[in-house]
Amino acid sequence: LAAPVYPAWLGRLAAGRQRRAPAVRPARPLVLANQVANRRLRLGEATCTTEMSLLMACWKQNEFSDAACAKEIQTFYDCVAKTDVEHKERLKQESLGHMGNLSPKTVNKLLRRFPNITDDF
Repeated sequence: LAAPVYPAWLGRLAAGRQRRAPAVRPARPLVLANQVANRRLRLGEATCTTEMSLLMACWKQNEFSDAACAKEIQTFYDCVAKTDVEHKERLKQESLGHMGNLSPKTVNKLLRRFPNITDDF
């Protein structure tokens, strides 16, 4: 079997693609800082808003009578309790380190515990 013969322009095209990428020169040294900015984590979305709006509409229709809106009140309290349990479980998971993101306070604590030992920067 003979090797295939390619046109000359194809060889020049392939040779042009083999150029090296320019070297990246960082503006600052590539080492971790000994602390991170202490930013607040984003707040989650509001919970139980539909239950609360149904409760308020019921109160408005029934002249703010708790007895007439007992079902809506119980639904709202159940939603709040369920959300509270989920929030506590999420905090527990975060404190155990099972979540992907660490809080800035935890990162700073770890960086104080294991600082960078670089004298030349």
